[in-house]
Amino acid sequence: MIAKEMRLTPDIALQINKSIPVAAGLAGGSADAAAALVAVDQLLGANLGRARLNEFAAELGSDVPFALAGGTAIGSGRGESLSPALARGEYHWVLVISSQGLSTPSVYAECDRLRQGREISTPRVTDALMHALRNGDAPALGKALMNDLQSAACSLRPALRLLLDVGEEYGALGSIVSGSGPTVAFLARDAEHALDLTVALSASGVAGQILRAVGPTSGARVIESR
Repeated sequence: MIAKEMRLTPDIALQINKSIPVAAGLAGGSADAAAALVAVDQLLGANLGRARLNEFAAELGSDVPFALAGGTAIGSGRGESLSPALARGEYHWVLVISSQGLSTPSVYAECDRLRQGREISTPRVTDALMHALRNGDAPALGKALMNDLQSAACSLRPALRLLLDVGEEYGALGSIVSGSGPTVAFLARDAEHALDLTVALSASGVAGQILRAVGPTSGARVIESR
């Protein structure tokens, strides 16, 4: 896309070292796409600017603009139209990764099936969630977490319900299926609590791979140039 914009036909090979599992509901592919845009922009000396890169990002996928921008934002449309959101402090998360992915189209289809015959209100970000972010209030944020795809993901993978319950029993401030799943995210009070929660979930026998993450974080950027 960038080469075409510059009317170039460069001989470029990209190698991506993935840490985010495929089909995990963590937007790993979108993060890779955003990183590739930033890398090629610098490699070719295009200097297209974030506005133009964001247009390319939206063409590549709904989540790519956010992976490019980072931070905290509200997505509208397909998710590609972003409005920055004020968020104070940082939040500590414990992520439980499943060994088997979930197909995003399958989860959306199941969501449609579960909603058949029901009147569905227009999705919106709740005032409680925005207030929690503005105040850096982790307990309030935990209570405000919601994902419209969670019921569908749990319907296709019933074991997720048990995992969500176990995490909250062990003291998570909140739990949520990430994206279309099957990754489950648990919100912790702080770094020490996140470590305690990791140990408890690991000992429970219901969790597979467990990772810890802190956010918000920046979007795709060049960290080293050779």
